[in-house]
Amino acid sequence: MNDAALRRIWLCADDYGLAEGVNRAIRDLISRGRLNATSVMVVGPAIGRSEVAALQEVVANSPRCAIGLHATLTAPFRPLTMHFRPTNGGLFLPFPNLLRSGLLRRLDPEMIEDELLAQLAAFKELFGRAPDFVDGHQHAQLFPQVRDAFLRAVKEAAPDAWVRQGGRLKPLAGLLGAPKALVLDVLSAQFRTRAARAGIPFNPAFAGAYDFSKAPDFAVLMGEFLAELPEGGLVMCHPGFVDETLESLDPLTTQREAEHAFLAGDRFPPLLAANKVTLS
Repeated sequence: MNDAALRRIWLCADDYGLAEGVNRAIRDLISRGRLNATSVMVVGPAIGRSEVAALQEVVANSPRCAIGLHATLTAPFRPLTMHFRPTNGGLFLPFPNLLRSGLLRRLDPEMIEDELLAQLAAFKELFGRAPDFVDGHQHAQLFPQVRDAFLRAVKEAAPDAWVRQGGRLKPLAGLLGAPKALVLDVLSAQFRTRAARAGIPFNPAFAGAYDFSKAPDFAVLMGEFLAELPEGGLVMCHPGFVDETLESLDPLTTQREAEHAFLAGDRFPPLLAANKVTLS
């Protein structure tokens, strides 16, 4: 197939640094050429020097793989800044509480910006450079009051980075069937406006949101995600191998293994080709 006819997209694995099993799965897929982006949690328990070095090594052998910051502002993780508020027993708020507080204008954007600057500085200390892009754990970068602080921090500390928005590029009739994705569409509209005003680039379209608890067929979902995704669009994924650390921190466990199995398997490359999509 003529490369000119292919759409180049980002397939981004979230949560590097969450657990060693997640890290191993992400590195495995990068080494196979099945991912071309991953975002790193600098507040995660599995982001020591050895894990960073292992990621850098595998990315160095990949023709096109970006490393970003997975900005984290929700439980069960702890802020890097001592003065960050509000917290719940020293942890960030759970994401529904953070979203509610943002909608009610109860957050302190200056504290959020300071925390995000600290996470950006930690990334630079670990990797020796600023991130290629910045996104957010549980899409917190899209929340009211958070998004302006997020964009200011990126503009200051990673001026060459792009940011992730979570809106789809589909006609309205095609947007109503997935409640989770619809919420991201609404939150992303204001985020895109503010990012454009700040001169910060972002992905033109997003896919990858689904109800993890129902353990659907990931192959079917991936086909839906790739359909009509434009050049530069981004698909979020969460591959991983289950271990004790993952089970203690995140409800998304065995479905991560299902995602890894499909992305590492023989059915994925033909699906990319059928949709005229490339990761290289």
